[in-house]
Amino acid sequence: MTEEGEKLISVVVSVYNEAEVLERFCRETRAVLDRQPWDYELLFVNDGSVDGSLDILKRLAGQDRRIKIISFSRNFGHEAAMIAGLDHSSGDGIICMDADLQHPPACIPEILEKFEEGYEVINMVRTKNESAGWLKNLCSAAFYRVINVMSDVKFQSNASDFFAVSRRVAGVLKENYREKVRFLRGYVQNVGFAKTTIEYEAGVRAAGESKYSIRKLFRFSVNTIVCFSNLPLKLGIYAGVFAALLGVVVMIYTLLTRDGAPSGYATIVILNCFMFAILFVIVGIIGEYIAILFTELKDRPVYIVEETRNLEVWRREKN
Repeated sequence: MTEEGEKLISVVVSVYNEAEVLERFCRETRAVLDRQPWDYELLFVNDGSVDGSLDILKRLAGQDRRIKIISFSRNFGHEAAMIAGLDHSSGDGIICMDADLQHPPACIPEILEKFEEGYEVINMVRTKNESAGWLKNLCSAAFYRVINVMSDVKFQSNASDFFAVSRRVAGVLKENYREKVRFLRGYVQNVGFAKTTIEYEAGVRAAGESKYSIRKLFRFSVNTIVCFSNLPLKLGIYAGVFAALLGVVVMIYTLLTRDGAPSGYATIVILNCFMFAILFVIVGIIGEYIAILFTELKDRPVYIVEETRNLEVWRREKN
């Protein structure tokens, strides 16, 4: 239990099949946290792991009451895990990070310094991520360019799921940002309050493989654009104006040709194919928005907790 006046930092860690690296992550992170003036809790969110990660976490939690576990009934995804961590955290500040050590624990002292300076939102920005490969790095850069063009909200390029927020900001996220289809790092950048950034180099993944395939990243990108921009819905208007102008050009061409009509059917076929392509794209975009609306209307839980460790003990001691 923290002493009166002592600040508490909650470190929320998303875990999905990270058995190979959990003990090393815990050892290195605790070594950093033990040297800080803030007390701490390590809150691991087990996102339906099937590789023995939960057993390791239970053993670690049995050795130290500051290590806490939230275990989902199944895999709900990385975003749901971070939201669960925010929901159950008790700290004056909350740090969200991954367990694969690509988010360096060595950055924690600088994060605490920023909290001491009065900042309430701290975005961690990658300057290098060689282990991701050139394709993922290229896709990441392209994604931020596209979303910043299409959305009224401007996002920090190369911001990651490694971030920190104050208890007040966490409360806002808990109460007001409960969409079923979400982009948490976008909400963190959009929520306001005193904000700063810290640059870091992503470490080499300590073990295992990335859980984000190109397909998942593409799906995630589409959901993000739909969540933060209405511009795709306006493509129908722009396409209609373009089609009208194109029709005028074809009409003028038809009137000016000597025979009074385009030669052959090539022009007509090309125009039909082009217009139907635009139509199907627009219908697909509308379908994406309807799918998200349907997901929100169903109002299913963001996550389901199967079991916890040390959360009850902590709360009893605080009370």
